[in-house]
Amino acid sequence: MKNVKKLHFSLLLVLVHVCFAQADYAPFFYDNGPYSSNGNLALFSLTEDTPVGTEIYTLNGTDPEGQEVRYGLSFEPGAKEYFRVEPKSGNITLVEQLDREILDSIEVLVSITDGRSKVTEKVTVFVMDANDERPVFKNLPSFLDVPENSECGSSIYKVLAVDRDTGSGGSITFYLQTNGQSSKFAIDRHSGVLRIKPGEMLDYERSTTHFITVVAKDGGGNYNGKEQVMSSSATLTINVIDTQDTPPSFVGTPYFGYVYEVSVPGSEIFTVFAKDGDLGMPKPIHYSLENGTDGVFSINKTSGVISLLTYPIYLKREIFNMKVKASEVSPEGNLMDYGFTTVVIRVVDLNNHPPTFYGENGPQNMFEMTMYEHPPEGEIIRGLKITVNDSDQGSNAKFNLRLIGPGRMLRVVPQTVLNEAQVTILVEDSAAMDYEKFHFLTFKLLAVEMDTPERFSATADIVIHLLDTNDNAPKFSSVYYIARIPENSPGNSNVVSVTATDPDSGFWGEVKYSIYGSGADLFLIHSASGIIYTQPWASLDAEVKSKYNFYVKAEDAEGKYSLAEVFVTVLDLNDHPPEFNENFLEKTMIIGALVKIEAQDDDAEGPNNVIEYSIMKTDPENIFDINADTGEIKLKSYIKSMDIVQNITKQNDCTWSVVVQAQDRGSPSFSTTTVVKIDITEATQHRGPWASFFVQSRDKPLHILGMIAGVISLMVVVTVFISTIMFMRNKKSNRILPHRRIRRRNKPPVTFKFPNSGEKLLIQEPEVMVGVNCSNCNIASGHPLPPNHNMNVVTGHHWPGDRQWVVPTVLGTVAQIKPKRNRNRPVDSVNAALVSELKMRLDQRRLANCS
Repeated sequence: MKNVKKLHFSLLLVLVHVCFAQADYAPFFYDNGPYSSNGNLALFSLTEDTPVGTEIYTLNGTDPEGQEVRYGLSFEPGAKEYFRVEPKSGNITLVEQLDREILDSIEVLVSITDGRSKVTEKVTVFVMDANDERPVFKNLPSFLDVPENSECGSSIYKVLAVDRDTGSGGSITFYLQTNGQSSKFAIDRHSGVLRIKPGEMLDYERSTTHFITVVAKDGGGNYNGKEQVMSSSATLTINVIDTQDTPPSFVGTPYFGYVYEVSVPGSEIFTVFAKDGDLGMPKPIHYSLENGTDGVFSINKTSGVISLLTYPIYLKREIFNMKVKASEVSPEGNLMDYGFTTVVIRVVDLNNHPPTFYGENGPQNMFEMTMYEHPPEGEIIRGLKITVNDSDQGSNAKFNLRLIGPGRMLRVVPQTVLNEAQVTILVEDSAAMDYEKFHFLTFKLLAVEMDTPERFSATADIVIHLLDTNDNAPKFSSVYYIARIPENSPGNSNVVSVTATDPDSGFWGEVKYSIYGSGADLFLIHSASGIIYTQPWASLDAEVKSKYNFYVKAEDAEGKYSLAEVFVTVLDLNDHPPEFNENFLEKTMIIGALVKIEAQDDDAEGPNNVIEYSIMKTDPENIFDINADTGEIKLKSYIKSMDIVQNITKQNDCTWSVVVQAQDRGSPSFSTTTVVKIDITEATQHRGPWASFFVQSRDKPLHILGMIAGVISLMVVVTVFISTIMFMRNKKSNRILPHRRIRRRNKPPVTFKFPNSGEKLLIQEPEVMVGVNCSNCNIASGHPLPPNHNMNVVTGHHWPGDRQWVVPTVLGTVAQIKPKRNRNRPVDSVNAALVSELKMRLDQRRLANCS
């Protein structure tokens, strides 16, 4: 009957075990809300300017049975895949550039599985706006016609613009770009309505066209971590429409006419000319004489020609001041707005000989010569032989000489001539006579009578052909050149091309390049093209040197030169993997503390030398976390004691082999691994400073040996010092001391008994033996003890073959009263620490044997 009950109980246990074994619950995500960086990605959002390659989120979930979970991520068929997930860690990385204006939300299928069950959730990732769009004009550039009589302050146009961004980045304000000039227009910042400024009027006669640059600026917003304001500009062309608001005006005033003694009736004395002040739609002009004519002059009403009506001998005055009226004629033939001017007519003798220029062979109006550029200032141009003459007499033969041409290169002497003079041309601006600007120069020599009514004049052309000289040095296109070259570039690689030009002609304009300077050793330049290469044997290394600068020289055939500076930056490539100091590291970890590993990357700059640490594999089970930035390894938060550690591992010792990877952030990324052997131990409670030192220095035996040697040396020095003092004191007394009572001042011997399995550690302190003599041993006084006094050593029980722990003591003749143990005396901290450590080791060994 008893056996049947046992059988039923066993079957029941098996059924319970099977039921529990068959139960399998699906894994699930943690739902940490929309502002969390880990969970199930629900309601997660990120800005559209997030860089590709950024880790944006971490899927996080668990399995009720504690099974390892893996994560997955997918998209609807045909949709672009913007994210990628690392199955084990759940880290989600952005792999495609976002654009909110194209797609403002992304539907993602996230999944979690424990190998048996898989859970899939459909979530939406919202793409948030960044200020990456400029305002766009809808109706600019444009042309606008505005009448010149439009009232000031009136609106003439409305500018339209849109910005696809949201928030402040999508708000638009308008303003006019004036470039420091006054404007007749103003624009409303918010509505974009363009108006004529108050107090300003358009005037067709002053300006027929206005060009307005309109700027649309958004309200600014964040882009790539910085505040960014974007704007656009466009031009509005305003054509001013003319209206009838300006009377006619005479051109070329003041007017002076002359009547000569040989004139006959009907001769044209002078012609006046007036034009409509409204230039947009000019009207015909009607001319008339108002007064001052004395009936001897008439005017053509359409052409403005003033004619003589009688012979000059009948004229009673030498000067006539005539008032001429010019009126606009409407399409209907009516006279409208008008204007006046005065014409002064003088009666003079005949002046019938104009000035005339002569060369070596007679009258000549064309003079030509050849000379080198940049002649000395003040030099006479001797290739020109010019004479000027006026055959009239007196004031009719007085005239001015002027030289008209580009700039003020030359001047003429003399400037006032009476009858005849030799014309001299002097150099005034040598620098302007530049062959590179002008291959030939053309001037007009003008002779104009000064005091005659006719103002007869004559002109002659002077053409000077310039010859080139080497007056220019080569000039670089820039005073410095900046180049960048990857450090893995082979020899003879192109670095940068420099360009210098010499405007001189022929071989004077040929440029030869060379380089020099302390930074030019690794480079060479093509003397004709200016292309800078690396030397064939050059090997660039950004970790050794990343900056070079040197000078490049451009020189012409006569040694004229100019310099430019070249700055070369060697771009760092990720060509060094991280390296640990050792391939195998041993660390001791006290529960609650951490250990640190460190790797070095020899690359020159970030992100190539920025290292991230991660745990790749552990043996046995992974119970560690690592700080990716500092390399600090610590136990997971749920491990609080050695009991938890021993429950996890199935080995006899508490040593873990952890494979740690150090990976840089370069592209491509390099990584290296090392094996860290971590011995986990538990901090001993209530240990003294010496014990703490020994425990913490277990991995540093040299520190322990140094401390022990120091303590022993100190004890030897103290013993010698005390012995010397005692010897000197006894020597002075010069007598033999009697037997003295010896008081035990040292701790009695302690015997450690190594326990069997299941027993406790035994620490035995023997009784102090009273009345025992010690022979052949000296006490502190330095005198021998009486004979037959032996030193007895008390031993404790021990296991055969094991080390016997005995602490000897000195026994001598003492009082017959058994002294009491001083229970207030502190236990030696080092011994206590060793005992505690030994006890912990024995307990661990016992647990290992039991398992």
